[in-house]
Amino acid sequence: MRFNTIVLIAFLSMANQPQLVIAQTNLPGQAAIGQEVPREVHEIYHNGLAFLKRTQDDRGTWPAGEAAGPGTTSLALLAFLASGEDPNLGPYRDTIRQALRHIIASQNEKTGYMGPSMYHHGFALLALSEAYGMVDDSDLFTPGTSQSRSLGQAVELAVRAALTSQKRNQQRAWRYSPGASDADTSVSGAVLMGLLAARNAGIEVPDEAINAAIDYFAAMTANDGTVGYTTASQGGLESVARSGIVNLVMAIARRKDLPAYQQTAQYLVEHEGDDPGWPEYARYYQAQALFQWDLDVWNRWNEDLIRKLKSQQKTDGSFDGELGVTNSTSMTLLALGVNFRFLPIYER
Repeated sequence: MRFNTIVLIAFLSMANQPQLVIAQTNLPGQAAIGQEVPREVHEIYHNGLAFLKRTQDDRGTWPAGEAAGPGTTSLALLAFLASGEDPNLGPYRDTIRQALRHIIASQNEKTGYMGPSMYHHGFALLALSEAYGMVDDSDLFTPGTSQSRSLGQAVELAVRAALTSQKRNQQRAWRYSPGASDADTSVSGAVLMGLLAARNAGIEVPDEAINAAIDYFAAMTANDGTVGYTTASQGGLESVARSGIVNLVMAIARRKDLPAYQQTAQYLVEHEGDDPGWPEYARYYQAQALFQWDLDVWNRWNEDLIRKLKSQQKTDGSFDGELGVTNSTSMTLLALGVNFRFLPIYER
């Protein structure tokens, strides 16, 4: 199976009492330092991470059927990194390190590719980039082992693989295979977010590469804010996930000046109460895009999301979904993770 926006199948010790977590930001337009994250968010997140911590296997990854790979590992890893806990001294230290070792071990040491698809590669690049600068990797590997690549080296290699794939692509974007000549907005969103996170972390990513990808997304956006999958949208299609992707990458790339940014933002606002296909995947991008667009809109949407997730979370802390239990749980938690403002990519 392959990750796909249309057919996304199997996509890719804790305290006894929940405690309030403090939002860690004082950037303009964000909550002030000291604003408490809602207790309900922490309880949902606490229970979800307990499930993921409990189900991590000896390889450092999680069961995900045919979609198992570094992408699945990376989404779960991002959920832990977004929790607000210290990744080096907190309760998830070992879980985080095991996941990082699995991701780096999956990387081709020559090409930097983390397959089996560019979906996996994109999410793995994002996770490694977010971990870089947050995680002390001095004790990640035993000295002298064959997998002693540092986080910085792994990110640089992964960036190189993404850029090489883009150069080969006729649309200057990405598809499942690193050698593909066609592209789609879902895979391209995953890879571009990885590149933007790497750039934010201080890794060199050419402006030309970012601009070319942004041009691709602009060309795929219709005037009504809907976004095509493999061909440009003519408007009128359900497009919550894809519009969220385009809106988010343009915000993070600092291209809010483009018409496509305003168009997709308007679409997301008009459809914020919709029940989209592949809801875990759509919410993952909705949460980040609305947070970047307008805090009042995001707050309203976020309150509704909390109510829904309280009733949907299973007693073991997981979430059901068509992405498979691991990916559905990880992406659902990441939609809530914006509340903590802990990951660098969540900064406004």
